[in-house]
Amino acid sequence: MELESRVEWKEPQPAYIASPGSILHVDREFYSAILNAPRNLKSEVIIPPRSAKAFNVPATHIVRFSTPSGPQVGDLNIWNAQNPRERFWASRTRQLQASHVTIYDRLWSCLPYLRPMVTIIGDSLSDFGVSRWGGRCHDLLGTRCDPYVNKLLTGDDYDFHCHSNLVRSVIPFGLLESDIHDVLNIFQVTGLNGQGKYFMEASPAKPGDFIEFFAEQDLLMALSTCPGGDLSRWGWGEGSAEGGEGGKSMLDCCREIKVEIFEIDERARDILKDWKEAKRPEYTGMHGMKVPEGETIA
Repeated sequence: MELESRVEWKEPQPAYIASPGSILHVDREFYSAILNAPRNLKSEVIIPPRSAKAFNVPATHIVRFSTPSGPQVGDLNIWNAQNPRERFWASRTRQLQASHVTIYDRLWSCLPYLRPMVTIIGDSLSDFGVSRWGGRCHDLLGTRCDPYVNKLLTGDDYDFHCHSNLVRSVIPFGLLESDIHDVLNIFQVTGLNGQGKYFMEASPAKPGDFIEFFAEQDLLMALSTCPGGDLSRWGWGEGSAEGGEGGKSMLDCCREIKVEIFEIDERARDILKDWKEAKRPEYTGMHGMKVPEGETIA
């Protein structure tokens, strides 16, 4: 006990530390300039409650997700628009950035590409901090709700979980259910309790709150407005019309999310003169395999 009292315990350092000049060190001055540059609205999408839509975002454009009517959680998938095999990798992003993301964090693509897909440039909830239970906002710990786990837990069939919403939204773009992947849960507060169990809290978003991304590639994005709404009355299943406590159900907590896609105004395009789409890491090995070169003729 006496020895323990003299030991100075230190918090473990992060497992992934960027070296000087690493792509993990973003140019904050550049992205602040992007955020504040004049911009032109190119398209707008309203995603109704308990639904999803997919849409293209060209490289160097800005996509803004906002909550016009109040809190609503959204489940986000991202693919390279020309090559959907390159898609968002939630777990590696969690390791390289954090379990919850905000301004200047990036969302990274899967192997063998491993490069930024977007960089977060604006977040009206960046000062949310940590809730009384240890929850943080814009979640990478969890994933989308889906009808399979709902069937497992409740025995019921329900077709409008985020997984199903995303499946429907990408079919017109030639993608399949197998293309749906782990998500970024925007406007969602989550954490791990003392037993390491995943928990969710009600979204803190207010009318007009937003998160903005700078597209580092030509992208296809899909966003689902979660059937759990703002998660203040979360439960598996459809959410009955009769309502739960106080006569309300999940149906009463579901709202739309607004998507706006902007192009930087031509007057400010000089900001982009040094921007380049990131390349994949130049690993040239064969993972230790020896590839046959064919028969050798003496």
